[in-house]
Amino acid sequence: MYTLSQKYPHKRAFITGAASGLGKAFALELAEEGWTIGMADNNPKALEEVGGLVTKAGGKPLTYLLDVADKNQYKEVAERFLFDAEGIDLLFNNAGVGDGSEFEIYSLENYEWMVSINQMGVLYGCWYFIPAMKKQGYGHILNTASAAAISCAPTMAGYNMTKAAVVAISETLYSELYDFGIHVSCIQPTYFKTNIAQSVRGGAATKKITQTFLERSGLEANEVAKEILIRAGKQELYIILPKAARTMWKLKRLAPTWFRLKVKDQFMKAMNKALSRKN
Repeated sequence: MYTLSQKYPHKRAFITGAASGLGKAFALELAEEGWTIGMADNNPKALEEVGGLVTKAGGKPLTYLLDVADKNQYKEVAERFLFDAEGIDLLFNNAGVGDGSEFEIYSLENYEWMVSINQMGVLYGCWYFIPAMKKQGYGHILNTASAAAISCAPTMAGYNMTKAAVVAISETLYSELYDFGIHVSCIQPTYFKTNIAQSVRGGAATKKITQTFLERSGLEANEVAKEILIRAGKQELYIILPKAARTMWKLKRLAPTWFRLKVKDQFMKAMNKALSRKN
């Protein structure tokens, strides 16, 4: 049993991006331990399907159609979940999109789209649920950032900056909420197998590169979810995975300028190799 299930006996979780990828994996892991799971996503068909899987696994799904970039809709959904579940124990600000292109080629409209989901979506989740957690005197927030916030590789400015913002939000809230009995974890994984490439707006090349990196990762979403839930149970602030990502984090701290050029060289080589692959 996960430590989180023992610590929070009411077992109430709210997950954005719950119909696929890491969000789905979180939902299914918690379902096996009997959690009530607020599942929010903008894909109604997938949401219904995953809700059925959660029920079969032993959980209680509460499904909500949600665009995390819409603050008014988010407010309404958060209030509905708090009423339906009578509180909240775990908040997974997980919904996000991946994309990229050269800085000046990526349109301002695309940057705004990226910020509205990856950054503002996390902010809205924290804003609407923290008051309830403070009133209870407990809770745990898990914000999904990315190892991209560490590597800041070329051609990924929009994604990098939004994920770095999630790290900053998490660090700030960790200290602000500590004395209220509310814990915060910031999740920073490298690539793992999801359908995030479907949201790409940066063109065919970007989609191909992203898909190649996902396929080469060797990591499945359920493996990532399990490690995150275990480490969150230990109240870790930085949940950086796998081991290669933790090494990258240490190298950046020790030799930041060298690290920047190393990332550039390695990323460009990997990108060129991905583009040279035949479909």
